Amino acid sequence: MPLSDVAVRKAKPAPKPYKMADGRGLFLLVNPTGSKLWRWKYRVDGREKLLALGAYPELSLTAARDATTDARKLLANGTDPGEVRKAVKAKRIEAAAVASDTFEAVAREWMARQDVAEVTANKTRWILETFLFPEIGRRPIAEVTARELLDALRKVEESGRLESAKRAKIKAGQVFRYAMLEGKTNTDPTASLRGALKPPSGKHHAAITDPARMGELLRAIDGFTGQPVTLGALKLAPLVFVRPGELRHAEWVEFDLVGAIWRIPGEKMKMKAAHLVPLSNQAVTMLRELHAFTGGDRYVFPGLRTASRPMSENTVNAALRRLGYSGEEMTGHGFRSMAATRLNEMGWNADAIERQLAHAESNKVREAYTHAAQYLEVRTRMMQAWADYLDGLRAGGKVIAIGRKVS
Repeated sequence: MPLSDVAVRKAKPAPKPYKMADGRGLFLLVNPTGSKLWRWKYRVDGREKLLALGAYPELSLTAARDATTDARKLLANGTDPGEVRKAVKAKRIEAAAVASDTFEAVAREWMARQDVAEVTANKTRWILETFLFPEIGRRPIAEVTARELLDALRKVEESGRLESAKRAKIKAGQVFRYAMLEGKTNTDPTASLRGALKPPSGKHHAAITDPARMGELLRAIDGFTGQPVTLGALKLAPLVFVRPGELRHAEWVEFDLVGAIWRIPGEKMKMKAAHLVPLSNQAVTMLRELHAFTGGDRYVFPGLRTASRPMSENTVNAALRRLGYSGEEMTGHGFRSMAATRLNEMGWNADAIERQLAHAESNKVREAYTHAAQYLEVRTRMMQAWADYLDGLRAGGKVIAIGRKVS
């Protein structure tokens, strides 16, 4: 007797699996767990086979009967419905494998394996998502040609972003080489693109290092009439000269204003090593003033649209442009070059300066990063002397820099 919708719906699980026949080989398998599965029993070359049609209630009684009718038609034409099902499944698996080997999929897999600072990871992700994924992201990585990659990079180049085009090419090469190691491709098309792009301008991280012009810049910053948070970033940048990404990702929990120290966790640093920034009296005062605006937020410099994210990476540079300084004159990163140039000229210990800049050029130096307090006493004196020096320049007087040579 054929099944009814009511009988199927009210079927209860039992200690053992049992079948409810509908006719023509179709039956409902009711399991002890409560699952109800449609199955169709048929024969091919004298052998009994079973075809899984789906689960109830996702597949209704009517739909299960329709599926059985379609399977019977295949069988009548000499085609095994089970083999058709296997072929469809194989194609689906193959399609999924192809999808997992697209340039975007491999690139994201590569990114997930990188042990780099959060700031660096975000920059890499931004470059790939902005410049490469829209152009070649859906292409199987083994099929991406040098011409396709070049076309994508040329679009970036033609927009005037020469440095971005260069970085996109570098990141693409890293992804392709990873894919080669994983057996997903045999070639790295970036190898044949040497010299194909216009070289970026040689002026990287423009900075003002002339004392008189430094004073003018500091006075211009004091006169900034934009957002208080942006002003705070402009004022703190020359006092701490950390990387722009480290500045904008600063969190209040990292600051000890009583102990006058900023502890930046390793995951935020370029070299994945914790960093200490001694805070001058001027920096502490500025931070206390800023605390009135953003002290209740996570970030010292929250974004304008949402406090749950830090300010945009372009905020400081945009503010400098608003003050009248072009990209060839001064950048947010330029505060580091400013400090490095002048502190060396002032005679401060070169190793202490490099440590304060969190530079690392070799494994040996990287090893020293595990000692976040290296040269801390010297650096504390240096940071206060630097802040006092900047005050003198801001005042517009002739400042004689007196450094402290430490062996």
